[in-house]
Amino acid sequence: MASACTQEKEASQATQVTEAASPETPPAPAPADTAVQEVAEAPEADSAWEYPGPKPLKGAILPQKRVIAFYGNLLSKRMGILGELPPEQMLSKLDEEVANWEKADSLTPVQPALHAIVVTAQGSPGKGAKYRLRMTDKMIDDVLEIAKKRDAIVFLDVQIGRSTLQEELPRLTQYLQLPNVHLGVDAEFAMGETGVPGKRVGSFDAADLNYASGLLADLVKEHQLPPKLFIVHRFTQRMITNYKDIKLRPEVQVVMHMDGWGSPALKKDTYRRYIKNEPVQFTGFKLFYKNDTKKGHRLMTPAEILALEPKPLYIQYQ
Repeated sequence: MASACTQEKEASQATQVTEAASPETPPAPAPADTAVQEVAEAPEADSAWEYPGPKPLKGAILPQKRVIAFYGNLLSKRMGILGELPPEQMLSKLDEEVANWEKADSLTPVQPALHAIVVTAQGSPGKGAKYRLRMTDKMIDDVLEIAKKRDAIVFLDVQIGRSTLQEELPRLTQYLQLPNVHLGVDAEFAMGETGVPGKRVGSFDAADLNYASGLLADLVKEHQLPPKLFIVHRFTQRMITNYKDIKLRPEVQVVMHMDGWGSPALKKDTYRRYIKNEPVQFTGFKLFYKNDTKKGHRLMTPAEILALEPKPLYIQYQ
């Protein structure tokens, strides 16, 4: 079915970063206590579990907290608020959004987050003709250092181009094994063997997502971590196939994230069609400071988003 929101997203964002790729073989993992500050443990989930899937392990973030995340890439001013502003200015703006959400819903504590694109889709083939560029470990380390200033959790987001999650995720496990580092995957830029980022919208199948959540679950068990958050971008029907086959695990909290831009009415319709009507576990909602407002529309307020059902527990600003 054609999307009502084949979304006026800027696929051109995929080509904005030109930083040299990191080595194919990453260095040995840094000890957790030197790489990043641990996040305070979340309260335990209520005994009466009201969400799909098994009750999560101790220390789960959702649904006890709502995550407010700033998204982007430190090396690009055009891919989101994370890299658009100098770090201190960006953190001050994040503080403002956190305060807005605390005021709108005083019963749900806010967990600040930085959501960094660490594999960026590219419009040209690049090394190995994979149409993707891996960021250096230094960029990831810089995000972790900035996050410490607000006790923020960190998401590593991947846009795989013609690569696969099986190729891209293992090199990130040195970070994903840290207790406050989580994962995001962007189906828009998952192009299979023949697609080119920016020419059409890509897709993931449940099997792809199950591989990723299985990797996260193994890390949780091996390192005795609290559950991982797993953000899945979506704004069209075909971006995610066989959603009913997505596995839910106590070690991983799956968030289906409405990632389309446009007017408030269009965004709410996209959320209803592809997030509410094809439920998995938890839900997310994205706000674009520029794209949502560039045609004269306004940015949706926390109160408007809280009126959605189900209420999103992951909010991302780009």
